Amino acid sequence: AIPKAFRTIGIGARLCPPRAICQIFVLLVTAWALPAWGQNLEGWQEFSPGAAYRNDRVADVPWSVHIGRIDRSKGDIEIHSVHARGKALGLATLSAIVNYERSQLGSPLVGVNGDFYQMRGRPFEGDPRGLQIMNGELLSGPSEGISFWVDAGGQPHLGNVTSRFQMKWPGGKQTSLGVNDQRRAECVLYTPAAGGFTGTSSNGVELILELSGDGPWLPLKTGASYHAKVQSVIESGNSRIGPWQMVLSVPANLKRTIPKVEAGTVLEFSTATAPDLRGVTSAISGGPILVRDGKWQELPKAASGSVAYGERTKYERHPRSAIGWNDNAFYVVEVDGRQPGLSVGMTLEELGKYMIKLGCTEVMNLDGGGSAMFWANGKIQSSPCEGHEREIANALIVVRKEKQKAEAGGAKLASP
Repeated sequence: AIPKAFRTIGIGARLCPPRAICQIFVLLVTAWALPAWGQNLEGWQEFSPGAAYRNDRVADVPWSVHIGRIDRSKGDIEIHSVHARGKALGLATLSAIVNYERSQLGSPLVGVNGDFYQMRGRPFEGDPRGLQIMNGELLSGPSEGISFWVDAGGQPHLGNVTSRFQMKWPGGKQTSLGVNDQRRAECVLYTPAAGGFTGTSSNGVELILELSGDGPWLPLKTGASYHAKVQSVIESGNSRIGPWQMVLSVPANLKRTIPKVEAGTVLEFSTATAPDLRGVTSAISGGPILVRDGKWQELPKAASGSVAYGERTKYERHPRSAIGWNDNAFYVVEVDGRQPGLSVGMTLEELGKYMIKLGCTEVMNLDGGGSAMFWANGKIQSSPCEGHEREIANALIVVRKEKQKAEAGGAKLASP
């Protein structure tokens, strides 16, 4: 006899019950539609309440993908943008960054490398390419690129952030302003987070600034207006940055065009952005956006002919890192690469579509290559392509707050 649930037309001269037909049809369609690398829907290891880890292995490519899933409903879990040794410049391994922040922010659960940056041996090594806000402090300004940020209510955002940083001089003249960057053709404001000195050359002028009045001062925030009194004028570079001072460094090309400034002069400057990031606790740049509203974002086609390395690599398989989320969870992902026996890496399109299958509705690419690393449950879980941890500038880490801090409030990873 043929089991009732599997009888079809022509088998046993009886019709299969409609419900059974539907069940079989769904199973067949699902098996056909899901590629092999999307079938592992289980295998999560919850190593802490609300935090789970999974390593997907796909032998026929091969791929090795490390995934951290964070429950957004847990009020004692936060995601933070952090920099090496808590400064705006410098380099450290991901393990060292996580361990440093252990005593600063809470118990670390998951960590991944962050933005593109100035590598070792270059001027201002560890300077992020774009925006970084760490625990509410502005470390680096935006550079017209894509950023991920968490607002004061704990809600994540993804989009282009434009700098509106301005220095207003006596008489009304305004000039654009950088923060803790290598000084080139615009004025740069250096805060104590940059270290003890500005690191600039001598072909400009530097103004040592202190607070004027009772307005905002340090740590530097986004979306604020500041009044600063010039304590002294230094006709050289590499000025010392005092603990409660900022230094405004003016390049030679602007020195001749701005009004003459003396000790005692009061200056006004703004750290406005578009969109307004006032109250943002954590932000980090990256890009491009891979997924928006659950849909893969087509990459703009490069011009024909010679293509720059940064553009060409978007379509090649390399180690990758990304941050993504939906209403219920964050997904921190790293793909091992450049290791033929283990994992060859992904293109940006493969990474974006992989994260859609995880359930992400929003995804931003992070730095990749030798910088791609993933830390979870107390150790590096990924296989760095250089055989060891490369020193990086910054990272995104997920921490569990201490109980008393969690009860006191602060930003939560709450669902919208």
